[in-house]
Amino acid sequence: MHHYSLTDIAQAAAALIVEEGMEFGPAKKRAAKQLGLRTNTALPDNVLVEEAVREYIALFKAEEQPQELYALRCIAHNWMLRLQEFAPLLGGAVWNGTATRFSNIHLQLFCDDIKALPIWLLNQGLHFETEETSGISGLSTEVLILEEPTPEPCLDSTVLICLWNNASTAQRGALQPGPDGRALRGPLSALESLMAECAAP
Repeated sequence: MHHYSLTDIAQAAAALIVEEGMEFGPAKKRAAKQLGLRTNTALPDNVLVEEAVREYIALFKAEEQPQELYALRCIAHNWMLRLQEFAPLLGGAVWNGTATRFSNIHLQLFCDDIKALPIWLLNQGLHFETEETSGISGLSTEVLILEEPTPEPCLDSTVLICLWNNASTAQRGALQPGPDGRALRGPLSALESLMAECAAP
């Protein structure tokens, strides 16, 4: 019987996240299953998995990942400009710098009227799917998902844009730092600072 540490599970999950674009939760579960662990096995936290993702990228994706990340941040930037009336915050891998060509773009949006965002999208002639999932502070949140075609050679032909439709009251919770003290999300100005750092030679 193999004894796997949390680090082993995190490393197996990191490979799935980078190579297949899986989200953290499902990747941790699949990694445990691949290692033959019981379903009630304790899983590593997201901080540990994110570290493993960074290590994996440094080892196997050091050439292409910075270009893929920058291209995704450009798309996110464009959407944040378009959606400024909804006070957008960028989160997920595109924000924290671990994104690859398979990563989705996650934008947290805020409005008093929950119907305003779907109406805005429909008025723009944009087609979207809707799903409910656990969002900021664990609140059930509607996510509107669009596919954006991308001409970028370093990315797949389409990128998924996930627009989290939050009530304005969720805004304060959205800016709380993560368990390691770093910001989990950032506004347009913070994304522009990140892009300026990466674009500089």
